[in-house]
Amino acid sequence: MRLLIKNGQVITHEQSYFADVLCEDGVITQIHDNISDENVTEVIDAKGLLIMPGGIDPHTHMQLPFMGTVAIDDFESGTKAALAGGTTMIIDFVIPNPQQKLLDAYQQWRGWAEKAVCDYSFHVAVTWWDDSVYQDMKTLVDDYGVNSFKHFMAYKNAIMATDEMMIASFNRCVELGAIPTVHAENGELVYHLQQSLLERGITGPEAHPLSRPPIVESEAANRAISIANTLGSPLYLVHVSASQTVDAIRYATQNGQRVFGECLAAHLTIDDSVYQDENWRHAAAHVMSPPFRPKNHQQALWNGLKSGVLQTTATDHCAFCAEQKAMGKEDFTKIPNGVSSVEERLMVLWEKGVNTGRLTQNEFVAMTSTNAAKIFNIYPKKGAIQVGADADFVLWDTNASRVLSVDSHKSKVDFNVYEGMKVNGIPSYTIAGGKVAYQHGDVVAKAGDGHYIERPPYANYYEALNKRNHKQPQAVKRT
Repeated sequence: MRLLIKNGQVITHEQSYFADVLCEDGVITQIHDNISDENVTEVIDAKGLLIMPGGIDPHTHMQLPFMGTVAIDDFESGTKAALAGGTTMIIDFVIPNPQQKLLDAYQQWRGWAEKAVCDYSFHVAVTWWDDSVYQDMKTLVDDYGVNSFKHFMAYKNAIMATDEMMIASFNRCVELGAIPTVHAENGELVYHLQQSLLERGITGPEAHPLSRPPIVESEAANRAISIANTLGSPLYLVHVSASQTVDAIRYATQNGQRVFGECLAAHLTIDDSVYQDENWRHAAAHVMSPPFRPKNHQQALWNGLKSGVLQTTATDHCAFCAEQKAMGKEDFTKIPNGVSSVEERLMVLWEKGVNTGRLTQNEFVAMTSTNAAKIFNIYPKKGAIQVGADADFVLWDTNASRVLSVDSHKSKVDFNVYEGMKVNGIPSYTIAGGKVAYQHGDVVAKAGDGHYIERPPYANYYEALNKRNHKQPQAVKRT
């Protein structure tokens, strides 16, 4: 398969230039002017289009068993939605049940993902701890290309990681060359506030943000940062939503700590007024954790992106339909947490970021693709337009527009949190592995076209760290 993209403008995280791009057998083999179309299988004239690396969404939950139900988008429908939005790779989450072996859960998720339409990889959650978890983490790193482990500081009585578990797991990550990631919310505080609200008769979706105020996020984030700092581990904080958490990351990085921050397209654009809607279905459709915040937190997130305190954007795509959300009709704590967004992320960030002057085109590429590839150690295989990189692109039409709606999105879910938003700048083509996967509104890739992507450990950083840490302290000689 030889695909030639002609006459487009290449946009990377650091450069913008006009060139043709030749792809052969799934990788980029040439980038320069006027490449001959001789012996080429397919030619795309990209005149007037931007050629950008395909999006990498580092935070999705396809087919997730959660809160008594299963997310409605499986790996086929969810990755079709991703391709329709210009995303060519997702990093999903394996979440073992407490006492379930990590390797067993990993194989279960790998089986579900065989029908993925775009490339995928996995973070693996640590939801309990014993010697088998310790051993399975090494097997996952060495044999299956897993270099990140997730820790939920929320969801008491379910999958919540205690401080003791995080200390053990973070330390194991240091030994293995993996990076711990954290959902930062104080689960004990959340549980206490939930019970207090229910006792007072506040049972609707409006109680959800009241049970998870910004302080429960920033307290947990500070605690995770402190644990990582003590053990010498880097840290990746998922779905940062509160200004106080941005401040905590900024303080840590200014003091020499390696802390990465992720924020969601939805948190950047939707505020907490949605929970006051008189239509229960509408309000419940927005229940996710962390919840949507007052508008001042949105500005803090944008400032974090612009200043480099936050490096990546994601979606936390975890879609539940109205019937599933109705499980919590009488008790907001039983509303399945999650919204869809994997298709809309790039378009929303272009409209609210690039078109408003908040982000440059190059920053957009960094925050939607390249930075995630670098942090999770798959750059320049992914997130790059250079010879030898995977041929994953989105061909972007800055002059085309779309109205986002449940009526046209590819997700199976029956609600769209961006309903009615007009976006200027949309994908015209999505190229995955050197083949057209989406064009002009239609996903043409098939189930199983996606490939599992292994992510190697962070050898150089951790080798130096381990050498430093393994210097034995000396006892003081006293007379």
